[in-house]
Amino acid sequence: MEVFEVGGAVRDSLLERPITERDWVVVGGSPAELLRLGYRQVGKDFPVFLHPQTGEEYALARTEQKVAPGYHGFSFDTSADVSLEEDLGRRDLTINAMARDQDGRLVDPYGGQNDIEARLLRHTSEAFKEDPLRILRVARFAARFKPLSFSIAPETMQLMEQMVAAREADALRPERVWQETEKALAEDRPDIYFETLRECGALAVVFPEIDALFGVPQPPRWHPEIDTGVHTLMCLRIAATLSTDTALRFAALTHDLGKAETPESILPSHTGHEKRSVQILDELCARMPIPRRHKELASIVARYHGTIHRADELRPGTVLKLIEAADGIRRPERFEALLTACEADARGRTGLEASDYPQRARLRRALKAARDIDTKPLAATAQGRELGKAIRELRLAAIGAALKT
Repeated sequence: MEVFEVGGAVRDSLLERPITERDWVVVGGSPAELLRLGYRQVGKDFPVFLHPQTGEEYALARTEQKVAPGYHGFSFDTSADVSLEEDLGRRDLTINAMARDQDGRLVDPYGGQNDIEARLLRHTSEAFKEDPLRILRVARFAARFKPLSFSIAPETMQLMEQMVAAREADALRPERVWQETEKALAEDRPDIYFETLRECGALAVVFPEIDALFGVPQPPRWHPEIDTGVHTLMCLRIAATLSTDTALRFAALTHDLGKAETPESILPSHTGHEKRSVQILDELCARMPIPRRHKELASIVARYHGTIHRADELRPGTVLKLIEAADGIRRPERFEALLTACEADARGRTGLEASDYPQRARLRRALKAARDIDTKPLAATAQGRELGKAIRELRLAAIGAALKT
């Protein structure tokens, strides 16, 4: 029995990136042998074992055979005669198909090290096309490694396009799409994930609401980039520089969904798109397992981003209603996320990427003033509705004063 370190840890060590987890493959072993050594078996589709001390995953070397459509349609062979090269050959990309033996020697039968040097994401074999989930994985790796100047090999992009044309991507389940998407939203360049999916045609399959934004015009006076889809990905890129919060990044991505359904007769204006955006967002979140926090923040951003952009014009009463709509008194962090997403929207425009967003500071001051009100003295003189009314009057006065500074 031989043990090899495989996958991401080998890749990241060559890239001199931090290694967050290690995976291992066992060649020439059996479940009985690993159990005898104290490993604990997990996994339903194929045998994976947890090391008794480190808890790291050890998988028996395996091959896969496509037996049905989709990404669940595989049979596995984990017999002791499966070689390391065969196991590595089933992996998605060459940069993920490398291993190290116990003496630290690199095993690289598919040229992963050369592709790292060339900054290429290249599929390991034609077996890539058997698993549509790999389309999303490649897009996610493109998002992760864009800051290192990686690009997708033309032949790999062509294969992804062929898979979409063959409707392999139609088999992707919403849970797996969101799982990969949430990981992609956490990368340094999440916009590249969606750009890659659009290039191969998969965006129209898994996120038709976002794909529909491309080609929709906006007023050049306010949007020099004109195209709503381009603006959306610019917003996401800016959001990624402002916050690591995936809920905030999701909100930036989905804030303008309603522009895809603007009547042609009023284009390039988009009157009422905020309400339409919320409706489309609700449909998206009903189809996919979007976390509640992501959905709630995205809904608030979609509904109120136009109002927040006009912060200089807002009266104290409107500002207080805005704070209340976001539950800002109790949840100031959500109000801050709302303002940050709106800043990403304002700066996600050609030529305005580095512009200031004074609305954020103005509304921050208003929230602080409203939250700093001491309500305890009022409780001794008023109750019920009268107490609520008195508190509201104090907050309005505090916000009014804050807006004058």
